[in-house]
Amino acid sequence: MNKFVRVVGLALLVVALTAVGLVHAQDVKVLNSSLHMVGGDLETIDPGLSEASSSIEVVNQIFVGLTNQNVLTAEPGLGLATGYDVSEDGKTFTFKLMDNVPWVRYNADSGAVEEIKDDAGNVRMVTAQDVVYGILRALNPETASPYSYILLPYVVGAAEYNAGTGSADDVMVKATDDNTVEITSPDAFSFAPSIYGLWVARAVPSWAIDEAGDAWTEPENIASNGPFALKEWNHDESIVLIKNPYWPGSADIPQPKLDEVVLRFLDPAQAFAEYQAGNLDAADVPLESLEQVKSDPVLSTEYNTGSNPCTYYIGFDNTTAPSDNVHLRRALSFAIDRQSIVDNVTKGGQIPAQWFARPGLTAAPTLEQYPDLGVKYDTELAKAELELAKADMGGEIPQLTFTYNDNAGHAAIAQAIQQMWKDTLGLDVQLSAVESTGYFSKLSEDAPMIYRAGWCQDYSDASNFDDVFESTSSQNDPGYNNPEFDKLIQEARLETDVAKRTELYAQAEQIFSADDAGIAPIYWYTRNYLVKPNVEQAKSVTGNEAYFLWDKS
Repeated sequence: MNKFVRVVGLALLVVALTAVGLVHAQDVKVLNSSLHMVGGDLETIDPGLSEASSSIEVVNQIFVGLTNQNVLTAEPGLGLATGYDVSEDGKTFTFKLMDNVPWVRYNADSGAVEEIKDDAGNVRMVTAQDVVYGILRALNPETASPYSYILLPYVVGAAEYNAGTGSADDVMVKATDDNTVEITSPDAFSFAPSIYGLWVARAVPSWAIDEAGDAWTEPENIASNGPFALKEWNHDESIVLIKNPYWPGSADIPQPKLDEVVLRFLDPAQAFAEYQAGNLDAADVPLESLEQVKSDPVLSTEYNTGSNPCTYYIGFDNTTAPSDNVHLRRALSFAIDRQSIVDNVTKGGQIPAQWFARPGLTAAPTLEQYPDLGVKYDTELAKAELELAKADMGGEIPQLTFTYNDNAGHAAIAQAIQQMWKDTLGLDVQLSAVESTGYFSKLSEDAPMIYRAGWCQDYSDASNFDDVFESTSSQNDPGYNNPEFDKLIQEARLETDVAKRTELYAQAEQIFSADDAGIAPIYWYTRNYLVKPNVEQAKSVTGNEAYFLWDKS
């Protein structure tokens, strides 16, 4: 073959390979979503420190727990564990782990997810000791995990260690070999395996944390183990997840069909505009745009709605004047017309909430069972409670301020409630909109006088809601404290009969939501969101997404 032919042949080969490469590039499946994200940035994606739903959404894609909640059914399933045994007394759970899950990291230089190796060149595999380390790290009081409270009733020695009065050695979480974790609970709780699968109890890499400290969750430092790995974190803009080819897949968590997921940090109005511009495949619908979406010939076909096990509520600082006054809290709560809010402001099929624990959870009261439970709109009772509050305060109610994380939907709800308080009680309550980034961690540090908040299920049981406001809970932002409430929810945790548990939670809710007005429940959520027609979604009933179940054509 002469030189000319060789050059032409090489050129044709390059063209052919380039063409193949272009076709291959077009086949890469990238999903762009803003579901459950907020404007600003994620405060953390550290499993031990995450508390906001947007952070947890990312953690769930890149770190796998012992167990895993099926987003399609809300039923408990398996994660890192291939199965577990329960002792005869129902208190000790022995989990057998998958033995083929490596720690991985995206390498920006090679453009690929790679297994992480130790100094001897051996692949670092996820072991039982990594699970033990993750749980003990979350319980360590020095970590200050905002979700440590959720583990305390379900692990022997956890409460003492977390309070600084016990030792880590006394916490009954043990690695009996490389692939076996044994956890002992103080009592027999049937739903304990769901607790042990939550993000706060995930395996985390001690060596990566030791090397990088607080920066261990940055892309160049992180070690993760889930169906996706962290590719990029463009702070204040987006997070990019990439398929982890080393995730072995399981019946509950299969290998992803998507190659990448881009999660953009946008407030609902920005996300809606980006969706309309074709830059997002999935986005929540802003409250103010619901009617437009429903009437639009194209958007209406891409519109999805469904259940969302969350409660929207107004929090009160129960520890500091003036909101420490029970009569003032009751006046403010009774003066809120919840039906008007869902009919005229949110308009998305939400249900006015009379108590905190979302109906539909195991052992949560329902409106059919308990139509008169909790708090309802009552202007006369609101006025009477206000007079009692004034008497306690020497005749005058100080200036009140209502704080919320800034977006148009929360602003509309806050303005509606502000007007109700004006019309019914004659109170001029100031509104304070604050930056969304870090909003919930700031509530934990120092709750405002009156503030907007929400709570979504982590596992499908009423305990996941009412335990939040137990006096010892690290998520008890209002500082609510009633020994009778604590006693009822502690009894409900131990009760095995669901009907009796439900009655105990109903009694607790009457005290918390109505008698004490520890908070003011507003509505139980529904989901209102958009998905492009070329996207095959896994329609979640849990309020969380499992992007490893999604696909795109």
